[in-house]
Amino acid sequence: MTRPVRSKVLGFAVALSVITYLDRVCISTAAPYITKELGLTMLQMSVVFSAFTLAYSLFEIPSGWLADTRGARSVVTRIVLWWSAFTMATGAAWSYGSLVATRFLFGAGEAGAFPGVSRAFSRWFPVRERGRANGFLFLGSRAGGALAPALSLLLIHQWGWRWSFAAFGSIGLAWAFLWYRFFRDEPEEHPEVGAAELEWIQQDGPREKSHAPVPWRKLLESRNLYAICGMYFAFGYGLYFYFTWLPTYLIQVLGFSAFAGGALAGLPFVLAGGADLLGGLLTDRLSAIRGLKVGRSLLGFCAFSGSALLLLGSTAVDERLPKAILIALALASADLGLAAAWAVCLDVGRRHAGVVTGAMNTFGNLGGMFAPLVVGTVVQRFGSWTVAFQVSAAIYAMGALLWLLIDPTRRLSGEGS
Repeated sequence: MTRPVRSKVLGFAVALSVITYLDRVCISTAAPYITKELGLTMLQMSVVFSAFTLAYSLFEIPSGWLADTRGARSVVTRIVLWWSAFTMATGAAWSYGSLVATRFLFGAGEAGAFPGVSRAFSRWFPVRERGRANGFLFLGSRAGGALAPALSLLLIHQWGWRWSFAAFGSIGLAWAFLWYRFFRDEPEEHPEVGAAELEWIQQDGPREKSHAPVPWRKLLESRNLYAICGMYFAFGYGLYFYFTWLPTYLIQVLGFSAFAGGALAGLPFVLAGGADLLGGLLTDRLSAIRGLKVGRSLLGFCAFSGSALLLLGSTAVDERLPKAILIALALASADLGLAAAWAVCLDVGRRHAGVVTGAMNTFGNLGGMFAPLVVGTVVQRFGSWTVAFQVSAAIYAMGALLWLLIDPTRRLSGEGS
């Protein structure tokens, strides 16, 4: 039996997701070596972490808009080539300023990767498969996050932290070449797509015009979109602790060895990967049985609430291993709602999926920009990691409440109907 072409599209998307998170997370593992060689303080390294997320936030909506108007094939290729180049350039940083500038440009390049993929999903997958597709997509991201600490340590010990960035960046260059050769913006344009698969992809009705003008006024007036963006701010805030300060916390605060700390830094991403798959299946199944509000919004509420409670629980135990496990489970709980978050953007955005996911991910990365700064400031000023975790729990709880305000049945193209 011939393998569906859309499964190959999903395979490319999952591989891209792995690579994006390899490139993001590797700097957290390299941070102790970078700070020592360049003489950086904890607060300066926080700024380095946040430079990426600031640029990512600023360029997310424009990149999503480009994917909507020009198609995911060329736009995603440009994105991957750009960020891979600046991943490699990170290893050439010679000062605090050069490191901040390089990470800012890295973030500007990577912006739009996931909105571009969402744009591709909106053309290649029917509604009934989108939650599952997003579940696999973010399984890839968590696989990248799980692999990055151990792989980074291995490369750093072999070649030093500078050459480790060159190795990670080269992977993206190969992916971009293969993607451009294989992918087509519309299924009907791909020579391998047969009539039966095309009919399956288009089962939800007539296709909307691909490059329709973006209804910017409706975007600005959409309370639904504001709730989506606020919810994802909370998710991004919690997530970026795991990208930035978790290895430092495990090794320097809880006292784990470099090997054990690296393994435990990967554990949240391993657990979250399973949660992504489960969440993708759950959101599709619940949506089919109980409707989109239950399958998307109620599932998201439960996922974020669980994460808040687990983070609070981690502050109440003294033993370091249970504390590390509870912190890992908190990310897995939040990720249970991740596929629903991205699927709801396709429900609401439809032909403007790139812009809507770009807006959501902008706020997610604004949350990610603030997280390392807040953690660094709180720890440096008060000497307390407990307060930092309590702040994260409160923000997750806020995100849970915002999930209840999201209506997945209310489309951007017809908000009043």
